[in-house]
Amino acid sequence: MGPENDSQISEFLLLGLSDEPELQPLIFGLFLSMYLIAVFGNLLIILVVSSDSHLHMPMYFFLSVLSFVDICVTSTIIPKMLVNIQTQTKVITYTGCISQVCFSTLFAGWDNILLAVMAYDRFVAICHPLHYMVIMNPRLCGLLVLVSWIISVLNSLLQSLMVLRLSFCTHLEILHFFCELNQMIKLACSDTFLNNLVMDLLAMLLAGGPLAGILYSYSKIVFCICRISSAQGKYKAFSTCASHLSVVSLFYCTVLGVYLSSAATQSSHSSAVASVMYTVVTPMLNPFIYSLRNKDIKEALVRFFGMAGIKGTIVLLVKKCP
Repeated sequence: MGPENDSQISEFLLLGLSDEPELQPLIFGLFLSMYLIAVFGNLLIILVVSSDSHLHMPMYFFLSVLSFVDICVTSTIIPKMLVNIQTQTKVITYTGCISQVCFSTLFAGWDNILLAVMAYDRFVAICHPLHYMVIMNPRLCGLLVLVSWIISVLNSLLQSLMVLRLSFCTHLEILHFFCELNQMIKLACSDTFLNNLVMDLLAMLLAGGPLAGILYSYSKIVFCICRISSAQGKYKAFSTCASHLSVVSLFYCTVLGVYLSSAATQSSHSSAVASVMYTVVTPMLNPFIYSLRNKDIKEALVRFFGMAGIKGTIVLLVKKCP
């Protein structure tokens, strides 16, 4: 059968992580729990940073943007997966699938570039502490976030438009739990050489570029820390970037794991399982990493919940008054 035009395709089938019926309630409960933890954890970080004047600094501004992006990453993928499990269907519309490709590519790319921006922020803070607030002024911070967003949007639009030009045959089963870009390209029955070329080139640019910036920033940070004479000064300097370094390590290790598992086994199921790490687990763990390893965040959380408790007590007292 010859290839059908995209306009004639109404839906795809997401095969998910497992076909075992007895595992579906377990998968649903696990992913629902992780999704809620990721959303509420990152939302709490945003609320604390925005409400606490002690955290109105470039580092925490970028952290709140990163938390927003993490919420968007999981919300693009997990709700549809949960609905499909609950309704015992695997269907996703063609429009919905293209939307998932577009937004998952957008937010994953934005997440990646933001980590490089945060590494630059830590470089300026440690290597140029006296000029930190002058260099990392609100205008530059906003510009860095805006530019990273524009780059991510352009990448996402290009990749999505490249997918729209593809034709698909009768085999419309996606061996994944969401419409991932690479899986969509593999599913096409038309020529995908240009799609693969563009995808690989942009992956090298948008993944290799930020990673090179992160490595360069941290090489300078390590050099500056080594020049500090006191052990306490070294510890204090390193502690300011420990949380970010942990998040960077987690993000790139999981992405590398997805790439290696896909390249080594050529198994879409292995790639899908590995993708859980950077689409769900990493956004879920990021708030814990920053809240547990960052003294300022922990103190802000104490103040936030303290104020919430005081306001709650006042409301109860007012309601009791005649």
